[in-house]
Amino acid sequence: MNIAAAILDVDGVLLASPHERAWREALAGIADPARLTTALYQAAVAGKPRLAGAVAVLEALGVPDAAARAPGYAEKKQLVLMALIKEGHVEAFADALRFVRAIRSMGWPMAAASSSKNANMMMQTIDMGDGETLLGMFTANVCGRDLAHGKPDPEIFLLAAAALGIAPAQCFVAEDAPAGIEAACAGGMAGLGVARLHDAAGLRGAGAVLVVTSLDDVDIDALRNGRLVGRAA
Repeated sequence: MNIAAAILDVDGVLLASPHERAWREALAGIADPARLTTALYQAAVAGKPRLAGAVAVLEALGVPDAAARAPGYAEKKQLVLMALIKEGHVEAFADALRFVRAIRSMGWPMAAASSSKNANMMMQTIDMGDGETLLGMFTANVCGRDLAHGKPDPEIFLLAAAALGIAPAQCFVAEDAPAGIEAACAGGMAGLGVARLHDAAGLRGAGAVLVVTSLDDVDIDALRNGRLVGRAA
């Protein structure tokens, strides 16, 4: 490995966001919200653009005319999400903030890359101290871009690497969803799986070079030398 730059997904990696809750609550009147389990959310929605996620949920739940009903469901989800963000239902993972600070202290270029158009708003709510928010920690930001292809296509990560001015082969991507790891691999990047939901097997199966349950478990000294490995037990 000769890694020299970081690309980080937001929801599930950096932030415990209310996205999943919003998708579930917005199902009321369409299907039983309880049927949208965390496992289904991770498999069908996580990492996808809003409309694609809406279609995937409705199809997975067997809702008739899923494609036609998806835009309304996606719009309702967005309204629910905005309300939850304003109510303060966004939290940062402490290990993620330590990881971001460690990468920045190394002087590495670092990009935020999420398909969510709400990612920047949510990162602005996280105070990093000294008057800086999490959003301001990144060298580049490609969150919420309109993409021709969603994950597992590597488009968003290739855009991030280009914005950093670093070859894809020298980037690692931190992701919590198998589709995101697949996208990283398809772009020729090393995938760092963050298994916060005890889904390490799925992330490994998608091709992650390393899977951790906490970003504290990444060996920062090795990373500084271009290697993505876990800390020794």
